Amino acid sequence: MKINKKKFLYLISPNKILKSFYGDLIKVLKSNKVSFFQLRLKKDNHKDKLKIAKKIKKICQKYKVKLLINDDPLLAKRIDADGCHLGQKDMNIKDARNLLKKKIIGITCHNSLKLAKIAIRSNPDYLAFGAFNASKTKKVKFKANVNLIKKLKKTSNIPVVAIGGINNQNYKNLLLNKSDFLAISGYIWNNKKLKPLEAIRLLK
Repeated sequence: MKINKKKFLYLISPNKILKSFYGDLIKVLKSNKVSFFQLRLKKDNHKDKLKIAKKIKKICQKYKVKLLINDDPLLAKRIDADGCHLGQKDMNIKDARNLLKKKIIGITCHNSLKLAKIAIRSNPDYLAFGAFNASKTKKVKFKANVNLIKKLKKTSNIPVVAIGGINNQNYKNLLLNKSDFLAISGYIWNNKKLKPLEAIRLLK
């Protein structure tokens, strides 16, 4: 998985996709700072998810952003997305790899080096750690800190995605401490002060 230092953002969708979202997504992806876009829909039915995913795939392809589907390798395969992201309770990576072959597969490891070492045995393309900060997008059950990334990087060069309450005030610290990508959602989509494009421009 190539790491482009200028495109350090791993953008996650809002929990609900409104009609206005697609225009904002185009503006944000045009900023050329996003490597990955993860479609994360927990409450939509399969038919709606399929429709939304197909629409977003076209936008991602246009702006050369990799589309990953959260929790759902079957949907990722059906729309021929670039890959999927797996939580600890989702399909195991070996089954997902059989399904998706050489596509990108990432795994949530919360704040655990032990989970990371177990995941690495199955050759994921990246590991996600967090939450590094308080988050309004998702209830924080696991608190991570930068020492975790430093320890992992001593023994592995696998790409690391940092997640959890990341914004323009705290993002640089994570990049300085060896995070390869920053997963951001709420700061872009639910920002009460800034529009999505304004918010992303502050991440330089």
